[in-house]
Amino acid sequence: MNETRSEGAAVLGWWARQIGERNSALARGQAARLRRAGPSEVLAEPCVHDLARALGVHDPARLVPLVQVLAAVRGHVPQTLARRLGAGETPALSALRFQRLMRDEGADLATALRRALPMVAHECNVAVLGGDLLHWNDATRARWCFHYFGAAAPEAISEENTE
Repeated sequence: MNETRSEGAAVLGWWARQIGERNSALARGQAARLRRAGPSEVLAEPCVHDLARALGVHDPARLVPLVQVLAAVRGHVPQTLARRLGAGETPALSALRFQRLMRDEGADLATALRRALPMVAHECNVAVLGGDLLHWNDATRARWCFHYFGAAAPEAISEENTE
């Protein structure tokens, strides 16, 4: 868990420095390039390698989808993406689409998340999202299911204070 939190902090710091400040033309331009770029173009951006070094991740299959999803996030808020997608009487993302999202992996997951972000005004907890994408596994999916339905995740799978 501590590794995931430190990775999340590194992701949030990178996002805030590189693409999170949307009042800056440089940050907007960098985010737009990363959102539109294919895998090779993402890897050709120097800032992506700053993130790779900070995380110790050098696998393009993990790094590229992470960066592409982060580039689509415009605001950092305390709530997790899953909680925001499931919040309200009528969830922003239907239960059927959420179930499909839970089955996705890699590039398909990144595409599904990028399509879901406009439903929540492109805002979520960037640190948690980053850690979750780095460690997309059954425990992460289970936590997302609890968050989507507004329930507290069992301690064995919950992140400390991610709500």
